[in-house]
Amino acid sequence: MKPNQWSNHGPHQYACSTQGSSPVKIKHISASRLVRTPRLFGRFALLLALLATAGSALAQQSETIESIRVIGNRRIPKETILARLFTHSGDVYDPISIERDFNSLWNTGYFENLRIEREDSEKGIILDVFVKEKPTIREINYKGLNAVSQSDVLDRFKKEKVGLSVESQYDPAKILHATTVLKELLSEHGHQFATVKLDIKDIPPASVQVNFNIKEGPTVKVGNIKFVGNQHLNGLVLRRAMKNLKPIGIPYSLFLEDIFPQTFDASKLEEDTERVRLAYRDKGYANAAIEEPRTQIRDQGGLNIFTFRPNKGKRIDILMPVEEGARYRLAGITFTGNKAAPNTRALRSTFAIKDGDWFNATMIQKGLENLKKAYGQLGYINFGAIPKPVYDDQKHTVTLDIDIDEGKPFYVSRIEFQGNTITRDKVIRRELMLDEGSIYNSQLWEYSLLRLNQLEYFEPLKVDQDSEAHQDEEAGTVDLLLKVKEKGKNSIGLNGGVSGLSGAFLGVNYQTNNFLGLGETLSLQGNLGNVARTFQFGFSQPYVRNRPVHLGFQLFNSKQDYNAAKQYQTTTGASVNLSAAQQSLTQNYNQASTGLTLSASYPLKRHAFQQLGMTYRIDKSTITAFSTASQTFFQTISFRSGIQGNNSLAGIINSSASFSYMYNTINNPLRPRSGKEYSAVFQVAGIGGNVRYISPLVAYKRFIGMHYLTPATNGRNVLGLRAQLGYVQGFGGDVAPPNNRFYTGGEGDLRGFDIRGATPYGYVPNRATVQLTNPDGSCVPRDPTNPQLNQCLQIALPVYGIASIGGDTSLTTNAEYRIPIAGPVMISVFDDFGIDTALNHGQLKQSPEGFASLTAPLYGCPVFNNGACQGGIPGSLVGFQQNIRPIAGTNFVPRMSLGSEISVIMPIINAPFRLYYAYNPLRLYESPYCNSVILGSNKGSCSAELITRDLFPPGGAGDYTYTEALQAYGSRYLFREPRKTFRLTVSTTF
Repeated sequence: MKPNQWSNHGPHQYACSTQGSSPVKIKHISASRLVRTPRLFGRFALLLALLATAGSALAQQSETIESIRVIGNRRIPKETILARLFTHSGDVYDPISIERDFNSLWNTGYFENLRIEREDSEKGIILDVFVKEKPTIREINYKGLNAVSQSDVLDRFKKEKVGLSVESQYDPAKILHATTVLKELLSEHGHQFATVKLDIKDIPPASVQVNFNIKEGPTVKVGNIKFVGNQHLNGLVLRRAMKNLKPIGIPYSLFLEDIFPQTFDASKLEEDTERVRLAYRDKGYANAAIEEPRTQIRDQGGLNIFTFRPNKGKRIDILMPVEEGARYRLAGITFTGNKAAPNTRALRSTFAIKDGDWFNATMIQKGLENLKKAYGQLGYINFGAIPKPVYDDQKHTVTLDIDIDEGKPFYVSRIEFQGNTITRDKVIRRELMLDEGSIYNSQLWEYSLLRLNQLEYFEPLKVDQDSEAHQDEEAGTVDLLLKVKEKGKNSIGLNGGVSGLSGAFLGVNYQTNNFLGLGETLSLQGNLGNVARTFQFGFSQPYVRNRPVHLGFQLFNSKQDYNAAKQYQTTTGASVNLSAAQQSLTQNYNQASTGLTLSASYPLKRHAFQQLGMTYRIDKSTITAFSTASQTFFQTISFRSGIQGNNSLAGIINSSASFSYMYNTINNPLRPRSGKEYSAVFQVAGIGGNVRYISPLVAYKRFIGMHYLTPATNGRNVLGLRAQLGYVQGFGGDVAPPNNRFYTGGEGDLRGFDIRGATPYGYVPNRATVQLTNPDGSCVPRDPTNPQLNQCLQIALPVYGIASIGGDTSLTTNAEYRIPIAGPVMISVFDDFGIDTALNHGQLKQSPEGFASLTAPLYGCPVFNNGACQGGIPGSLVGFQQNIRPIAGTNFVPRMSLGSEISVIMPIINAPFRLYYAYNPLRLYESPYCNSVILGSNKGSCSAELITRDLFPPGGAGDYTYTEALQAYGSRYLFREPRKTFRLTVSTTF
C-alpha cells in the first residue's frame, strides 16, 4: 500500500500507515436522549437552540490537536522527528496536512515502517506517530579480501559516492551499489571472476552486521599482445604506445621491456586501443582504424623461474586488428571565422608542424591548444575551433581547415579570494597580473598563480582546481574567485642533523614568512655544531609604500671550521688517522665572522618575472690556521697589501656590493616541478675594508616534468638541470682572499667528494728546521764543551709545503632525475660534474713581505765551527718562486659523481633529510713529480730538489740528517680522492 493513503471507517479512523487499513478507536462524548412532551415543547425549543450553540463550540474544540506523541524511536531524538512535521500542537486538525507530515517523515529515509494514528480526547485530538527506525550498521566485514586493502575499498566507495560506512543506516540499495563497486575494483586488479555474496546479521536491539563474503578467484594477467594488419609499424612500437596493459620493464631496452605482465582490466583496454590508433595518426596514417580487440582467456602454464613450480593463474591474450590506410602529408592549414585575429601567419605559427611534414595528430592537437591560449590572452574565454580535414587521395595529402568560433571578449568584473584568514587581500592582489576592469587574459591569470606559489604563503595553487570563473554572457564580464589554503606562517622548532658544511648540529629557529599577514618575513636562527656555529637575525619587506621594492637586512655571527679530516669523520662516521705528510695536504683552519647584509630588489617589468637587485655586505673576519698547508698558504699570499704572517689573518674587513639580475619562473622553491631560472651576479669588494676583488657568477636552472624519459607537462617525475660558472680576481695590487676562492665538493655541488676537497693543490715556499743528529740518534750540541745544556744545533732548510689553493674559475653542472614516492619522500638519481681550476697564476702571488721573509735568511749549515754554522746559502739562491704554482696533474682535473639518493622533507626545519650514495668515475688520483716549470727537473718532489747534501756539514751526522730530511720532506705526495661516498645530510643541492 502506498505510504500516503488515507482511510475512513465510520467513527473509527486512522491517519496514515505503511501497513494498510487498521481502524483506530476514537473516544466519543455522548449527548442525552430527547424527551418529546407537548407540554414542554416551548422550553425544548429554547433548550435545543442553546444545545446547538454549545454543540457547535464543542465540535470546533474537538477538532483541535491537543498533542503529538512519538512512539518507537530509539536513536533519532523525538525533537528531530517533530521538527520534520508541519503540524503542531494547537493547530486545527487537517487530513491533508497529516498526509504531508507523513511524506516528510518517510522521505527522510530513516524509517522502515511508519504510521500516524489519531485519538480523540475530551480536550481535542492526540496524534500518535509510530516509527520503526532502519537498523544501524554496527560492523562491516570483508571476508576473503586479499587483492586490495580495506583502505582501497573505502577510497573507491568515497569516489563512487556509495555512502556505506559504520554507524550509518542500513539501506539495501546502498549495499547493492557497494557490491557492484567492489566487483569492479577487484576486476581492475585482475580478478574478473570474483564473486561477492552478502550476509546480513541482526544485532539486537536495532543494529546489523554486514558481511561481504568474497571469493576472488584466479588472478588474470595480460598475456600476449598481438596485432594483425600492421604492415608499416611493428608490434614493439605499438605496444610502447599502450599505457595501461603493456608489460612493465625497462623502456627502450628491447630485450628487457616485457618483464612483468600487467593485471588485465577490461575497462582500460579501450583507452589503450585509442592510444594505438593515435600512434598511427602521429606517423601520418590519418585514417587508421583499430577494430574491436579480441580477447581469449587461457591458463598461464609453464614453470615459475623462481620456484620451478607450475604457474597458476589465468592469462588473457589480446589481438588487435589494424587497418592502417594510406599515409598522408600535411598540405596546409587554413583558418575561417578569425575576425579578431585576421593575421593568419600568426595563427599558423601556433602549430609546430610544417607544411609537407607527415601528418601528426598530437602536434595538431597541441597546436589547437596553443591557438586557444592565444585567443585566451585576448579575452575570448569561450573560444572554440573545429578542424575539418580535406583529403587528397591521389597526392596523399591532407589540408586542415580550422573553423574558429571566437565568441566575444570578456572583461574582468571582480576578483575575490576565499580561505585567506591571515593573509590580507591586498597582499594577494598585488601579485596578480590582472586588474578589475581589464580584459581577461588566461595566460596572465596562470602567471598570477605562479607568482603566488613562489611566495610559499599557500598550498600549491592550480588554475583548474583552485580558481573559478563565473561568466556573465550578456554583460561580457567574468568574476574570478581564487580559493587558497594558507600554510602555517610561523615556524618555531628545534632541529638537528648532519651536514657536510655544518657537521653534526643542533639548533633552534623561528621564522614567519607572512608577518601580520602583510607578506613580510622575520627570521631568527641559532645553530650549534661541532663544525659550525651560526646566529642570524633577519627581516625583509617585499613592498614599500605599495611599490614592489623589496628591502631586507640580516645580522649574523658565525664560526666555521674547515677541517677536511674532521668533516669526513662527521659525515661518514669513519675514523680518520692521517700521517704527518697527509695532514700537510689537508686544509685545517677556522673563520669567525660578524657582519651585516642589506639588500634591495626591484622588478624590471610586471609581467616578465625579472628583477634587478643590489646587496651590500660588510663583515669582519679572523682566520686561524692550524695545519701546515693552511699556514703556508694563508700567511704568505698577497691579499692584504703590506701585511703578512699572522697579522694578515686578523681583522679582515670585507666591504662588498653585489649587483644581480634574475629571471625566475620556477613554481616552487622547495619541491620544483617546472620553470627555469637565469641569474647573474657581479660582486665587487673594496668599498672600504681591506680586501679588494671582483667576482662575476652566472647560473642556470631548469625543471622539466617527465613521463619516464619523455618530457611531459603533467609528468609525475621531474628532471632538474643546473649549470654555474664563477670567477674571482683581486685588483689594486692584491689577490683575492684565499677563503673567497672556489673550493668545490660536498652536497652542494659535487656530492661524491669531500667538503671543499675538489680543488687544485699548490707548492707553497716555506722554511723548516731540522735537528742535526748523529747516526746513534743523539743530537749534535750547539756548544760541544757543555752538552748538558741540551741545546741541539738547528739547520734551516728550504721546503715546499702543500696547500689546497682553491680555484679562481669554477664550472659546475648537475643533472638529477627525481621520482616522488609518497608524500614528502623522493628518490633521485644524479650526475654531478665540475672543474675547479686556477687559470690566473698571478692571483697566487705571495706578498713582498712574506716572500722577503723567506729569501732573506741563510739556509743550510755546510760548515759547523764552534757551535755556529757558516757558509749558508742565501734564500734568494735556493730557487723559490714568488708565485705559488699549481701542482701539475691537480689543476685541470674534471670530476664527476654518479649516484642516487633518497630525501624526505622535514616539516619543522623545512629542508630535506637526505641519504645518498655516490660513485666518482672522474677524480684526482696523482702522485706528481716536481713541476718542471720550477726547477727544470723531474726526479722527485720539489722539496727533494731544494734539499741537497751541500746544506749539511760533512761527516756522519750530516749524512744521517740529510737522509732523514729527504724522508721527511722529499717524498712524493699521493693525491687520492675517494672512489665512492655514502653520506647523510640535511641540505639541498639545487
